[in-house]
Amino acid sequence: MGIIDERLAVIQPVNKFWYKNKVAALDMLRLDLLHPVVSGNKWFKLRLNLKHAIDSGYKAIITSGGGWSNHLAATAFAARHFGIRAFGVVRGKYDELTPTLEACAVNGMELIFVTQEDYKNRHQPEWAKGLVEHFDEVLIIPEGGANEWGRKGAGLISRFINNTYTHVAVSVGTGTTLIGLRDKLDISQAVLGFVPMKQGAYLHKSIADHLQPAQNHNWQLHDQWHFGGFGKWDQPLLDFMNDFYGLNKIPLDIVYTSKMMYGIHEMLADNQFSSHDKVLCIHSGGLQGNLSVKDKLVY
Repeated sequence: MGIIDERLAVIQPVNKFWYKNKVAALDMLRLDLLHPVVSGNKWFKLRLNLKHAIDSGYKAIITSGGGWSNHLAATAFAARHFGIRAFGVVRGKYDELTPTLEACAVNGMELIFVTQEDYKNRHQPEWAKGLVEHFDEVLIIPEGGANEWGRKGAGLISRFINNTYTHVAVSVGTGTTLIGLRDKLDISQAVLGFVPMKQGAYLHKSIADHLQPAQNHNWQLHDQWHFGGFGKWDQPLLDFMNDFYGLNKIPLDIVYTSKMMYGIHEMLADNQFSSHDKVLCIHSGGLQGNLSVKDKLVY
């Protein structure tokens, strides 16, 4: 699967001034450095899905997402690289394509636009296959890579994480990455999931249902730092992103990692960690989404 050089991922210490020595260490795993498009956890959730597609002889894949979906962008690029035809089911109608969807089209993904109501059927295999019924051999990859292959692939991220960290923080969309990490990390290491949508704690059951019983411990979901809902933001969040970059030279994305780091900052201020804790935050990529606010960021 020679699209990514995983040696490009590094662990970067966060400036101590940012966390004011409230913990013993606070680092960031820079998975965003892996690739400009197939970055962060997207690659890990896709790699085994694509290997399965290739090994099983599928001629095409179909997946789904919104107009700014990191998953759609990554899938389109990776599918083109491996010579697999890709279909993308897009939630909602657009008068013009977003930069993300334009990139998908440039990379050969055939976009299928459905209404918000119809999009609710995306988890029904027969509905998805019906959209491309002229194809006999099509593999359905759920939104966000949320299947067995995606979870196992996400678990591979654990190879970058040593057992000296007491806490591992990750953004949560479908819960796929959190599941993969929780199943592979030492149970003594707390996994903190930050959900960027309102009432995102509803994901708790679906995550728990997919965890190995012995690993279904020592993990949490935080959904209070959503800034109005999924994909929503305000000026304080933009200011936070710009300030974080100024101190650390680490770009955060507007949808996921910015809200995770804001939450970490609030937890530090509230003394929810001990001075002996060592925290690793996972940068899950997705920086292409910042095109929607590029004139408001300093990077």
